[in-house]
Amino acid sequence: MALLSEKDRKFLEEHLAKSLAAPVKLLYFGQQFACQFCRETEQILHEVSGLSDKVTLEVYDFVANKDIAEKYHIDKIPATVVMSSVDYGIRFYGIPSGYEFTSLIEDIIDVSRGTTSLSKKALQALQAIKQPVHIQVFVTPT
Repeated sequence: MALLSEKDRKFLEEHLAKSLAAPVKLLYFGQQFACQFCRETEQILHEVSGLSDKVTLEVYDFVANKDIAEKYHIDKIPATVVMSSVDYGIRFYGIPSGYEFTSLIEDIIDVSRGTTSLSKKALQALQAIKQPVHIQVFVTPT
C-alpha cells in the first residue's frame, strides 16, 4: 500500500518536474530487523524517487554495507543522504514524515539546484564561519 496519496503524488510529480535542475541521489541506510521505521522510510524514499527521473535511490544495509555507511559518516538508522554530484552533508535520521517530509522535498530541490533560498544576510553570516560546524536539528512527531 502506498504511503503517498494519489493527490499528493500528482502534486509532487508536477512540483519536482518544474523545480529540479540536476540529478539527485538519495542514499538510504537501514536494516530488516531491530530498526523502528526502517521499512516505512525505505518505502517513502522509493515512492519519492519514483516521482522524477532526476531522483534516484540507492539502498544499503547498514551492517552489510558498513564501508559505505562509514564513507558517508552514517552512525544510526534509518538514515538518508541527499546529494548530487556534490555531497553537501545533508543527512536525515529517522523517518521523514509530517513536516520533515516537506524538508526532505525542499532539500532535494535545493541540492538539485545547487543553491538555497537563504537570505543574502544569512549567506554572508555563514561565509564568516572559518572552521567546520556540526549542526543537528532534532524533531519529534506531534
